[in-house]
Amino acid sequence: MPRLVLIDGSSYLYRAFHALPPLANAQGEPTGALFGVVNMLRATLKERPEFVAFVVDAPGKTFRDDLYPEYKANRPPMPDELRAQLQPMCDIVEALGISILREDGVEADDVIGTLALAAAADGIDVTVSTSDKDFAQLVQPGIALVNTMSGSRLDSEVAVVDKFGVRPSQIVDLLALMGDTVDNVRGVDKCGPKTAAKWLGEYESLDGVIANAGNIKGKIGDNLRAVLERLPLNRELVTIRTDVPLARGPRQLELRPRDVEALRTLYARYGFTQALRDLEGAGAVPADAAGDRVSVRGTEAGYARPAAVAAEGIDPALAAPGEYETVLDQARLEAWIERMRAAPEFAFDTETDSLDPMRASLVGVSFSVEPGSAAYLPLAHDYGGAPAQLDRDEALAALRPLFEDPAKRKVGHHGKYDLHVLRRHGVELRGYADDSMLESFIYNATASRHDMDSLALRYLGYTTVKYADVAGKGAKAIAFSQVALDDATRYAAEDADVTLRLHRLLAPKLAAVPALERVYREIEIPLVPVLARIEANGVRIDADELRRQTADLSRRMLALQQQATTLAGRAFNLDSPKQVCALLFEELKLPALVKTPKGQPSVNEEALEAIADQHELPRVILEYRALAKLRSTYTEKLAEIVNPDTGRVHTSYHQAGAATGRLASSDPNLQNIPIRTEDGRRIRRAFVADPGNRIVACDYSQIELRIMAHLSEDEGLLKAFASGADIHRATAAEVFGRAVEEVTPNERRAAKAINFGLMYGMSAFGLARNLGIGRGEAQDYIALYFSRYPGVRDFMERTRQQARDQGYVETVFGRRLYLENIAARNQGLRAGAERAAINAPMQGTAADIIKRAMIAIDAWLATQPPGAARMILQVHDELVFEVQADFVDTLLAEVVPRMTGAAELRAPLVVDCGTGENWDEAH
Repeated sequence: MPRLVLIDGSSYLYRAFHALPPLANAQGEPTGALFGVVNMLRATLKERPEFVAFVVDAPGKTFRDDLYPEYKANRPPMPDELRAQLQPMCDIVEALGISILREDGVEADDVIGTLALAAAADGIDVTVSTSDKDFAQLVQPGIALVNTMSGSRLDSEVAVVDKFGVRPSQIVDLLALMGDTVDNVRGVDKCGPKTAAKWLGEYESLDGVIANAGNIKGKIGDNLRAVLERLPLNRELVTIRTDVPLARGPRQLELRPRDVEALRTLYARYGFTQALRDLEGAGAVPADAAGDRVSVRGTEAGYARPAAVAAEGIDPALAAPGEYETVLDQARLEAWIERMRAAPEFAFDTETDSLDPMRASLVGVSFSVEPGSAAYLPLAHDYGGAPAQLDRDEALAALRPLFEDPAKRKVGHHGKYDLHVLRRHGVELRGYADDSMLESFIYNATASRHDMDSLALRYLGYTTVKYADVAGKGAKAIAFSQVALDDATRYAAEDADVTLRLHRLLAPKLAAVPALERVYREIEIPLVPVLARIEANGVRIDADELRRQTADLSRRMLALQQQATTLAGRAFNLDSPKQVCALLFEELKLPALVKTPKGQPSVNEEALEAIADQHELPRVILEYRALAKLRSTYTEKLAEIVNPDTGRVHTSYHQAGAATGRLASSDPNLQNIPIRTEDGRRIRRAFVADPGNRIVACDYSQIELRIMAHLSEDEGLLKAFASGADIHRATAAEVFGRAVEEVTPNERRAAKAINFGLMYGMSAFGLARNLGIGRGEAQDYIALYFSRYPGVRDFMERTRQQARDQGYVETVFGRRLYLENIAARNQGLRAGAERAAINAPMQGTAADIIKRAMIAIDAWLATQPPGAARMILQVHDELVFEVQADFVDTLLAEVVPRMTGAAELRAPLVVDCGTGENWDEAH
């Protein structure tokens, strides 16, 4: 995954200035802060991120000064010796190839926040390099904070809670309560981080604290009540904006080649001897001895030290450096083939020229038969002076009988990628028996990331050679085919070696827990080739249909823009929440019925829906936004990712993503295709069948509610499902004590919110917010629900207790979700773990069921005539097929019983099916 590093320039500069003694060069120019910044930048660039930006404050006032003229009023002017180092700092940053960003009217924090969220949404891994605690509000999957000076890292909700006592979403409220003396934001007197965190743990948010201020006793309560009116402003001042209009997006911040001559001059001027020495050393070109050697030993940095091995109880054989061989002739290849045939199992890995398995070209193959012994077979290294290599087709022909032998056990790491690559080069790999990524994921989904580098360090104490170590990063990156064979062997052979080592360590751990072993052996491993086939099948996209939809959406958006201007009496930016908010609530004086978590008037979909009956403009804005999202996210983008070789879109499924076992997908993310509106459903019209074929969609009906009924054994729920009744209407009838036919739409809506909300551990507070009712009324609804469905209440309590006693919960099939925070002292963190504990058995069981169905259906499809039917998509609880028209009835007759028979539940599984020429018609 590409990485963006966002450097908080002001934080770097001030930290370095205050942390280091006054330093000067030979000319007497101050260099202390500059020296610290340069060292931190060099440490950052050693990680070779693809994108980097150095963000500093622009001169002049910001919008916060307009909100609060006393903002930062107490901050002293910058010392002269620090100001003198600003321009040299910028000169060095520019020479290092890093973009410098300044935006008038906002602070550097807001620029960083905007870029961080935009990059994370674009699939870029974000590191914010800063020492400023305010940035903790940005932490989420894909966004981490790193303090280069201290080495600390905040990369998860757990890490933020451990440091601050609150979740990232509560950091703003924590800061609003504490205040910030540096920025002259006055908080609650005597309220420090522990008190603020305690209040937020009890009352969830700043709004909750304000609403319960009368209940807080003592002097601190008096202090809180004295500043209640000021707290919403505090919250606005400390909130990092994430919607700043910027001239450049994350992908326009690529790390440029550094200006070596400029750096040499600057380092020499300011006396940075080590930086200059490293710069001169980097210019040397090492000798390429790849043609003279065929054996490579793992580097000293690439294995665990004896002390680490002993401390972790790691078998030394799994942590020692490996002996790796480069295979350059037919005799050595045949010798390795014989070794693999004789071994009970072997690990393998492929090296390619692309991350897209549907387009990657094979560069080489590595294999390992025992820990510490591996080989790399280069097939397409084409740099100048590269040694002669075996012909790729001939080498694969020699490997094919072994790789296609179902009786020979193969081990991989994220092997689905390798299955694709080999298939595209004429090798149908069979006998895929183990996957170290999946072994780790099933053993403990939340203990670690499941990439090879992370697992090697965690379980083996072994530091692997990284791809960037041999191929570089960013503008200086080279294709793997250009990597010298010594380096390529050390990297590629190690991958196969470490894969086998991880398997040898993790397999006994799984075997010790039979339920986990069954999930791994019966669900996850058999699913790998199934998903590979689905991905390879792909789905045809009707580009003409997408263009028609884009044109239609554009025309309608323009008409809505004109209509909105007429209704408002002036032009405004419909895409700007700030302008929309000012227009609706300040100029038109419409009531702000929905507030943001920060207490401000909201202009989200729910908020605009709430006032759409009071003025025509909110409805127009809603329609415009919906069309704009469809156009930018789908109709303009889908056609761009069509594979030119197949004419189809090939999504990628991820087994080791969600801890509950749910499949995720990317390129495109199928889980986000909208289905609630007619315009959203039209997107699925572009997912079409080939001429003469039909699309068939089969969807589990209310599967998680049925699993809840099964797990809770509640008689009322089981009876409702057995009768085939509308479960939400039946629930409303029970809760509100009336006949089913007398249930009102609002009562059914409330019952539906309870049914689904309880599966996610929703509190009365959450239900009240969802339904727009008082907390007391919501609590009454929940009490009524539990009185009618006592089995559900007992199930939830049993599940919480199991989580507290064991530290994990299980699905029907034995998959575990470990909950590290189930015994946390922090109430908010503990409540989050309890919510996850209740939801995981249902969501995880649903994931297991559809995976079991996919395996069974795939096995049946393999017995049918080629091309009669193929599974092409899995989305949420739905399977989608492309089927020859005359085979549809046969498919339905076979698929439905396999889906309903994937689990034996007390509440029967029901599958709804439809057919059509496109995905939309099949619903």
